[in-house]
Amino acid sequence: MKHIVTAFLLLAAVKIQAQDCNFILSGEVVDFHDQTPLSEATLIVIENNITVTTDANGHFYINNVCNGELSLQVSHPECVTRIVQVIVNGNTTLTINLEHHLEELGEVYISTKAIDEKTNSVAEETMSSERLEAYSQGTLGDALREINGVSSLNTGAHIVKPVIQGLKGSRVLLLNNGVRMQDMEWGDEHAPNIDINSVGNVTVVKGAGALRYGGDAVGGVIILEPEKIPVKDTLYGKTILSGATNGRGGAVTSTLTRSFKSGWFAKGQLSYKRFGDSETPDYILSNTGMEEKGLSFNVGKKSFYTGWNAYYSYYNANIAVLAASHIGNVDDLISSINSKEPLIIRDFTYDINHPDQEVTHHLGKIEYFKRFDGLGKWQLQYDFQYNHRNEYDRRVGDDRDKPAIDLELTTHSFTTDFTFDKNKDIKINTGLLARYQDNFANPDTGVRRLIPDYDKYDLGFYISSEYRGFKNLTLDAGLRYDYTHIDAKRFYRVSTWEERGYDEDFSDIIIEDYGSQYLTNPVFDYHSFSATAGLNYAFANTKTLRVNYSLSQRAPNPSELFSDGLHHSAARIELGDLRIQQETSHKVSLSVSKENDRWTWEVSPYVNFINNYIFLEPVGVDYTIRGSFPVYEYHQTNATLIGVDAKTGLQWNDWFNTEHGFSMIKGHGSDKNPLINMPPPVFKNKVTFYKEKWKSFTASLESIYTFRQNEYPDNIQVFSPEANEEVTLDINTPPGDYHLLNADADMTFKLTGRSNMKIGIGVNNILNTRYRDYLNRLRYFADDLGRNFMIKLKLNY
Repeated sequence: MKHIVTAFLLLAAVKIQAQDCNFILSGEVVDFHDQTPLSEATLIVIENNITVTTDANGHFYINNVCNGELSLQVSHPECVTRIVQVIVNGNTTLTINLEHHLEELGEVYISTKAIDEKTNSVAEETMSSERLEAYSQGTLGDALREINGVSSLNTGAHIVKPVIQGLKGSRVLLLNNGVRMQDMEWGDEHAPNIDINSVGNVTVVKGAGALRYGGDAVGGVIILEPEKIPVKDTLYGKTILSGATNGRGGAVTSTLTRSFKSGWFAKGQLSYKRFGDSETPDYILSNTGMEEKGLSFNVGKKSFYTGWNAYYSYYNANIAVLAASHIGNVDDLISSINSKEPLIIRDFTYDINHPDQEVTHHLGKIEYFKRFDGLGKWQLQYDFQYNHRNEYDRRVGDDRDKPAIDLELTTHSFTTDFTFDKNKDIKINTGLLARYQDNFANPDTGVRRLIPDYDKYDLGFYISSEYRGFKNLTLDAGLRYDYTHIDAKRFYRVSTWEERGYDEDFSDIIIEDYGSQYLTNPVFDYHSFSATAGLNYAFANTKTLRVNYSLSQRAPNPSELFSDGLHHSAARIELGDLRIQQETSHKVSLSVSKENDRWTWEVSPYVNFINNYIFLEPVGVDYTIRGSFPVYEYHQTNATLIGVDAKTGLQWNDWFNTEHGFSMIKGHGSDKNPLINMPPPVFKNKVTFYKEKWKSFTASLESIYTFRQNEYPDNIQVFSPEANEEVTLDINTPPGDYHLLNADADMTFKLTGRSNMKIGIGVNNILNTRYRDYLNRLRYFADDLGRNFMIKLKLNY
């Protein structure tokens, strides 16, 4: 009897097991972000080692599954492998999300398309790390000139500010590793405080469509991102050595990255640059050397659902300002501007003498993110920045080494945003910003302070959406609100106060009367609204159409409001105006492009109407105890900017390809007068030869033709003591057109394992052309750079 019962129980167990193991576990594997199906993903049932793969639509089917809990290992190329716990209760269906990660470590990747598009309807372009490395010894502004529609405002060779479709400074938002840079960008000779060697890739968004980064990006957004770190056990790095004949200097940078399969990672980077005086085809540009140091460190841990990272960067630059740009008297200034050579030419040296500027920037960031199934991703970030700027003039006595301008800017920012991206048809992003900023202007310089002490508070909120429910059509839209509060303390001479009419409009802000000057407390509040709407339509013949309208408002920066004195490294007197109002931009842009295996082209016209456009223009000359300087005032007008960017590329065969680009912009005020410092038209052509079998040999020849700017404001009249009459100061007349030829070549040699070495040579301005660039502020005093031979050695290990 006992054996009969045992047999019955065994049969029952077998029957129950058979009944419970006839179920089907099915579903799909998709990308977490856009829900696109992932074909050929591998799924392994860990309990019994059953393996299946997904079909072309990302679907999978596992037969004969039992009720209960199962463990699935899910993997896909370039994705992080996941272990998913599944509760089976009958026939069960589920969706499994995987996140893509770039796994390439040493491969060459060159693309003019955005790696990760920031908008759908606004024209944007990305430079990869491979292209940025070509500018290892240069600046970010130098590199960005490769992008159509991007030019630069230079103060010599080493102070380079990016200009996007004619707009610069506070209108161009610069985002460095998720942090909006606060480095006194208002100055024309204040270059971004960024070591280009710390950047992985750069995306330029040509307009205010990327609302999550800020609503005041009237000109556009420059997004600097680090190279992606793979989630796997690996250790790799690179070192780049470069040198140049013009300036007789060079640069070295080294990066090392360690990552683990568990998600932990650490990355460190160091760089150093040193150059002496630059040279034109005919003479030395005395006192134009520079020294730059940079380092950054990043550590964190990331998994599919949560992650954090801490980032720190340090940047220091000491940059000399052309000695001939600081003039002794009005007649010397007139003579210098009209002269074909600078009034000061000395022998070559590495010394950095006054006038010069020294800037230091510290940036720290802590970031955390968490994903929520069925909802999206939440991010929280705090960042800190400290920017210290010293500008030195030529002085004597005890003050000779004391800065004439000493500014410290401290910024604390909190941001949080949430992305609802589980629905494949619609993605919504919303976020908040809170920022506090303190500016301290050292009063112990012995010179009247250009910018006063002030506290600045910013609060912002935005919401944006992206809809992909239509075939081949994507719609996006967004709204943003920003509140800005500025509280300053500013001394004004009584004579200046009355001359500018402030005694009638701002008498209530005087808090102390010292007889010859007033101490004032100007307080301003600004409410800014921004919006964007656009579409992206992909035609069946590989054409793409983008249309966008963006509204953006920008509160005036403290320089535009409060400037009152000599800006030493700019070599001019600058005067702000308390009556300056915020700008309002209405921009409409269109982009039509086509891309296939052999031929690409894009045409992007745009028009930008800017009410209360703020600009700085020369109005006269003033003589101070330190010399004679042009006087510039901030004014406003209703401006219209109309332009077009166009480019095309053709892969002729396996060896040759050509690239061509053209950019043009016209800017006028409400009085129909041309706006100052609008970039002239530029036509670029480049031919590249590539032969993989020859150690990946690459050689290119580039032609850049810059037209003369024929639309510019009138020159000003000044009194010449020598002539004892009013004369024309030719300060606005642009220089002539010019043509430059550049060339470069490189080869890559395999070393051991994954290590390789790339050797490159190049030459800029091959013909040693004499020229002056309209957007180089030193064009009044000297020619631009002559021929420059360069060499670069890169080790990947």
